[in-house]
Amino acid sequence: MNIKKYVYNKPFRLENGEELQELEIAYQTYGRLNDKKDNVIWVCHALTANSDVFDWWKGLFGENDLFNPKDHFIVCANILGSHYGTTSPVSINPETKSPYYLSFPQFNIRDMAGVQKILADHLQIDEISVLIGGSLGGQQSLEWAITEPERIKRMVLMATNAFHSPWGIAFNESQRLAIAADPTFRSARHDGGKNGLKAARSIALLSYRNYDTYGISQQEVTNDKTDGFKASSYQDYQGDKLVKRFNAYSYWYLTKAMDSHNISRGRSHASEVLKKIKAKTLVIGITSDLLFPPSEQRFLANNISGATFSEISSFYGHDGFLIETETLTKEIGNFLKSSAYGSHVVALHKIA
Repeated sequence: MNIKKYVYNKPFRLENGEELQELEIAYQTYGRLNDKKDNVIWVCHALTANSDVFDWWKGLFGENDLFNPKDHFIVCANILGSHYGTTSPVSINPETKSPYYLSFPQFNIRDMAGVQKILADHLQIDEISVLIGGSLGGQQSLEWAITEPERIKRMVLMATNAFHSPWGIAFNESQRLAIAADPTFRSARHDGGKNGLKAARSIALLSYRNYDTYGISQQEVTNDKTDGFKASSYQDYQGDKLVKRFNAYSYWYLTKAMDSHNISRGRSHASEVLKKIKAKTLVIGITSDLLFPPSEQRFLANNISGATFSEISSFYGHDGFLIETETLTKEIGNFLKSSAYGSHVVALHKIA
């Protein structure tokens, strides 16, 4: 991964009034900014992803995919609080010279969007042709499009919402309870809480997929088993897999940030706030999504002026926005062609 770093050498003030004395942003870019500076595709990633969008969103982003570096200048920044390079709970606190861990200040989705804005300013990007994000990435995209409506020209929101639901918060709290039950979580060491994180991932998977997904993918071929079930080993494997690549402190804070998501906070009703968005918007829901049901996306589409709504079928529940790239390519490609302007008309027809 060719990760770039930008150090913002000013205090970064969070919405709650606390400050980070230094903010480091890890990001990656693909392709080249054209002369008109109107070919920027900006990706806001979800909970445990990173800035390498060509790795985790294959089929939608790649050399020969809808979003490719030949036609577009693609930017993806690691989000605030994630341990993949941007300032997070495992970063060094300049005051104590030790990692923050649980002393890291609480942040929220608006703060995350503020970090995206700082990077765009640094890169001298005044116009974002397409802002795209799913789940927590979609929450960030919404906040950014609300606070800077002129900068965002088009937006694609997938499996996301205007405010996080009690159902979603309950899932996140259950995961944090699992992490907190691990006695090492309070030990202030980099691998603290890893067993709790494994259990948290197991809980999360139940919200990312659904009954039918497990009923088929984890179905037993014999009626004789009394232990050692496929579904059990799958949960164990996926928990270990996340522990190897993610950090419990980051996970804890990021789920807290997701819980805080509410575009109405300090503003007016969500339906009125959504009217501030000027970007031409495509909202995509997934029929089988238990965590962010399609009703949440319909609300967005019904209240963002001129928005287009598309509901796709997927076997994979919430994770469908990462997996159904062939369907997404078609839906997003059609939206981009219908909303194309300037030099993009040629590029988008060529991709399709």
